[in-house]
This record gives sequence, C-alpha cells and structure tokens, in this order.
Amino acid sequence: MSMDICKKNDKSNVKECTGTGKIAQSEAAYNGGTISQAIHTKWAGKTVHFADETDSTNEWVKALAREGAEHGTLAVTEYQSAGKGRLGRRWTAPAGSSVMMSLLLRPQFAPQYASMLTLVMGLSVAQAAEKLGIEVSIKWPNDVVVSRKKICGILTEMSVDGENIRHVVIGVGINVNIEEIPQELSDKATSLYLETGRKYDRNQVVGLVMECFEKNYERFVQTCDLKLLIEDYNNLLANREQPVRVLAKEPYEGTAHGINEKGELLVERADGTITCVSAGEVSVRGLYSYV
Repeated sequence: MSMDICKKNDKSNVKECTGTGKIAQSEAAYNGGTISQAIHTKWAGKTVHFADETDSTNEWVKALAREGAEHGTLAVTEYQSAGKGRLGRRWTAPAGSSVMMSLLLRPQFAPQYASMLTLVMGLSVAQAAEKLGIEVSIKWPNDVVVSRKKICGILTEMSVDGENIRHVVIGVGINVNIEEIPQELSDKATSLYLETGRKYDRNQVVGLVMECFEKNYERFVQTCDLKLLIEDYNNLLANREQPVRVLAKEPYEGTAHGINEKGELLVERADGTITCVSAGEVSVRGLYSYV
C-alpha cells in the first residue's frame, strides 16, 4: 500500500507532499498531491492523507484523531476493504470509480448538535454536484439523488469526553465514474457517469465538496442549528411538498413541507397537524418512488 500526506503551506499557499503515492489507473491522476491541489479552502481538507487501499476511511481518521490530527484533516482512498454505511451496512465500490473520503472535525459546540452535520454534508455534496452542472436533489435527511436514484452515502460518527466532543468524523462515498451498478441496486443507486455519460475528475469533486462544506459548516456554527441553511436545503429537497410515508412504530402518511432549524422533516398529516420527524427515529420513503 502506498500513502501520501499532503499539507498546504500557509505562507506560500503551496502544497507540500511527502510519500510515494501511486497514480490511480483512471481518468486522471488521483493521489494525495492532485487532490490537495484541487482543494482551495482555509481549513477543510488542508491536510490530505491518501492511500491506495484502507479498511475504512472513518476508522483511519479516528486513528489520526487519536494521534492529534487537526480540525479539517481529510483521508481519501481508492479502495475500502471494510467500508461502512448506516445501520452497519457494508459500503464498497470498485477502485478508480468513486470518491471515498472522511473528514475530521473538532467542534467546540455541545454533542447534541453534531447529528445535524450529516445534513450539512449532504447539502454540501448536492451543491458540489450542482456546480458540475448536474441536476440533483436531497432525499431527507442526507441522501443525494440524481434521477430518483442515490449517488452518495454519508456516515457521521462522534467521540465524546463527558459533555464535550473529542472529534466528529464524517465519511462520504460518492458514485462518480462507476460504469455499472449491481442489478439488485439498479433501481436505487446510480453514478454521475451513468446519468450524464461523462467521466468526472475526482480531484475536482473532492475540492468542490470541501469548498461547499467549509462555507456551510461556518454558517452552521454561528447558530448551532440549520437556521442559516434551511432555504438552501429546502430548495434541493426531493420530499418537499410530496406525499411521504413515515416508517415509525405506527406508520403514517402525510405531506412533507421541508425541514426546520433542527433538521427535522415537517410532515402534515391528513387532519392538518404538523409532525416534526427526527432523522434519528424514523425513515421516510416517498409513496410512489425511492425519493
């Protein structure tokens, strides 16, 4: 396994790279140096760690955090042997086809606000896709969707010390240049390539996500809620003004009207009452399609 560590020099704005990263055999060079050069931010992705293969970028970043890695450290890999999704599901993709990365955050706010960061990242990935000219939406709470199919998975994990956050790790997997989706997932998942017929520079994808996330995160920490991001989020929400089924202990149906400042989905029931649906308690599916 080869590994790169690339760090931006604050004084000269030059990326300093050490290591012997192997160039991925894909549409363009993709390694610690090329990724670092595509990131134009103050802190998000300021330090890039890259490996051809790792078990899980989330686990990698947790280890880096224990070693003292700074806020905004980014780990990227070509292949995950034990990638994780929500609810313990395995997440994998062919080498050279996707963006698989995890971002380290060291927030100063209380732990109860951290779950909203998953929505912040979902919004950021969607906005990055928009900058590439792709028509995209968000299926609440954080599935990024193109043509009613998912292109992105996000997993947020937190470590706490009493009432304080040690660190938060946000893992992101984006189907970029995948040419074929397994048949059992073909009705639910897709890639940017399959939807547009174009191959994308994954360095650029990473850079755009970091740029959007940094801006959104800095707005988020001003209020420790989604107050300053609600309009942007709701404008991309696939569920907005759509019939939904809420898969709670006692399922019910209604119409989704967008999110509130806590990231809860506002669902109007048949009797006109509004229920605030928490991402941590239920799943939401459209009545007639995946989104």
